[in-house]
This record gives sequence, C-alpha cells and structure tokens, in this order.
Amino acid sequence: MAVTSLYVTEETGVGSAEVDMCTFEINIKYELIPTIVCSACFLFGLIYSFFGYRCFKMVMFFSGFMFSSAAILLVYHKEPRLDTELGMETKAGIGLGVGVLCGLMTMLVSTLGLLLSGLQLGILLCLPILVVIGQFHSLTPVWMPLSAVMAASIVSAVFTLQWQKLFTIIYTSVFGATTVMLCVDYLLGTFMLPDQVYDMLCQVAPRPLCWFNWAITGMWPVMSLIGVLVQWRFTARGFSHTEAAHKKHKKHGKKQKYREPRRRPQSHRRRRPPPLKRYAGDVLAPSYLQSLKERQMETGSSTSSVSTNTHTLIDFDFETGSMVPLTAASPVFTV
Repeated sequence: MAVTSLYVTEETGVGSAEVDMCTFEINIKYELIPTIVCSACFLFGLIYSFFGYRCFKMVMFFSGFMFSSAAILLVYHKEPRLDTELGMETKAGIGLGVGVLCGLMTMLVSTLGLLLSGLQLGILLCLPILVVIGQFHSLTPVWMPLSAVMAASIVSAVFTLQWQKLFTIIYTSVFGATTVMLCVDYLLGTFMLPDQVYDMLCQVAPRPLCWFNWAITGMWPVMSLIGVLVQWRFTARGFSHTEAAHKKHKKHGKKQKYREPRRRPQSHRRRRPPPLKRYAGDVLAPSYLQSLKERQMETGSSTSSVSTNTHTLIDFDFETGSMVPLTAASPVFTV
C-alpha cells in the first residue's frame, strides 16, 4: 500500500524551502492479505468495544495471547541474531505457540487474565496521551515516558483486580477503540500513529501531525466513552462473570452428585434376605424333642388314674405323620 505524501517540497530560485503543507490525497493501492487482516481487526475492535464483557473468556484468552506475542516480537527485535538465524515460518510458529499457551492459561486462571488486562489497559491509556504531549513538549530522557507507562500499568492492574467488572468494561472499550483507530489509520494510507510511538521511545523528534491524523486520534476517546456507556447500560447489564462461573460449578456438582449413586457397583447395594420356608418339624431341635418324648413315656404309667387335659400335639416325624403331645400332663392328686 502506497503511503500518501504529507509534506510537499517546493523549489525556489535561491534554494529549497520545505513547506509544511498537509495534503490528503487518496492514492492507495491496497494489498489483499493485509487488507483482509485489517478489516477483520476492525470488526474485532467493534465487538470488543460494545460486547467485550459478554465475551469474558474470549477477552481473557486474547489478553494472554497478545501479551505473550508482543513479548516474543520484542525479543526478536532486541536480539538481531535470532531474527537472522530463524526463518519467518519458525518465528511465526514460536510466537503462535507461546501465544496460544499463554492465552489458555489466562482463560482458565481468570486472576492472571485480569492482571494482564490491567497492565494492557494502563499502556493503552498512557501511550496516546504521551503521543499528544510529545507534539508540544520534549519527552526526554527516555525513562520519563517509560516510568509513566509502568506506573499507569501497575495502578490499572491493581484497580482491575479490585473492581473487576468495571475495569474489564473499560479495558475492552479502550482496546476496541484503539484497534479501530489503528485500522482506520492504515486503511486511509497514513499509518503514522505507530511511528509516533516508536519515535517517542527512541528519543527521535516526532513529525507533526496533520489535521486528519488529529481526526483519527480523536476517534479513540470518543469510541472508548461510547463503548463504556453501551456496555454498562445495555450489553453488560445483569451479567457477571463470577456468578456465571459459580452457577456452572454448582450445576456440575449437582450432576456429579446425581450420577454418583448410579455408578456405585452392585456389590455395595443392600439386599433383603430371601424369606425362609419353615415347616412344623423344623421349629424345635431333635434332641429337645427326644428328651420330651422320654419324659412322656416315664410319666405315662404312673398317672393312669389321673385325669388328663387336652394336649398340643407336635409332629415328630413329618413324613410318617406320628403325633406326640408338646407338654406332659401335670398330675392331679385327690385327697
């Protein structure tokens, strides 16, 4: 993509004089792949701005992914040896693998994701303000802007951990607005704002911004404010990531509690013993019945003149059907 010329040099008779004239000429030849990527990032920024808190898990994933990918790119930039020895595919594979791994960690551990989101929020809030200040004042030495960025990152990270919902909404709105601003800056053919940040950190005198650069930069606070209001009043209202996680955990616990008795092995179940079949001859022991029979025979001859009572009979031999009295008759003596 051809970048539009921002400065026009006019030749005079004596010498050359540079005229600070901002001309906005749409003379752009778009490349296919960068344009597709930029359009996708533009839509992604809109989703982040207005529906970011609703997609909390996605936000946490991309927070870790972008943080780790930026760290890998910074390592490649600081180590030219790695940049020359490794091929483009190898560097892209390493960056993608580390980014996905860190993204999964921040998605599963929400505290880590919120911490990185707070750090990124401080950076996104501080860098545009420093770029605007750099247009009017010199930001030297280099530790001044770096200290400001670090202090803003730490403060916003602490606030994000303290008030999670509010600062997650602010983070998603600011990040989406920044993405939309950079995409518009690229599609209009200037892409000057990243160069301003690079010049500020490298202690190079920044080039002055033109009117359309100021217009593009003004999109950032407007879209951030609109995104915060829309999410707080509409899309994020009545939704909380902590309550959603608690309900999911509680529902999973109920399912486990319901499935646990069904998975219990058969041997642990209590069974009622089968009913015993009882017969008349199985109630008393045979030895007891034999002694009872002998007593009956001994007392039978001596009590022939004694009146007998009605006896209860027991079946000694169930098969033959012989019957004997259960108790011996008590003798009755007359005086």
